[in-house]
Amino acid sequence: MISILAQERLLGFALGVAATAVAVVENRRNVHKLIADSNSTFGDSPKAKKPLVEKRPQVEFAHLWNEAVDKAFGPVITSLSQRGCSV
Repeated sequence: MISILAQERLLGFALGVAATAVAVVENRRNVHKLIADSNSTFGDSPKAKKPLVEKRPQVEFAHLWNEAVDKAFGPVITSLSQRGCSV
């Protein structure tokens, strides 16, 4: 027969494991419930959503970028070229 002290330690360990298991299961249940509630709130159907910004072809984007750079740095380039500085 094991001593009373050893029995108390085993009982404490068993109760600690049981309490931890209950806490973990309850937390997991709450997380799953929260996820299910949020899916029902925001819509559960996986639809292809329309992008917020329409993607343009790379060529068109490059053209727009070049125009913006020309507008931004055009006066600087013309003033430097009038002074005779090479760019």
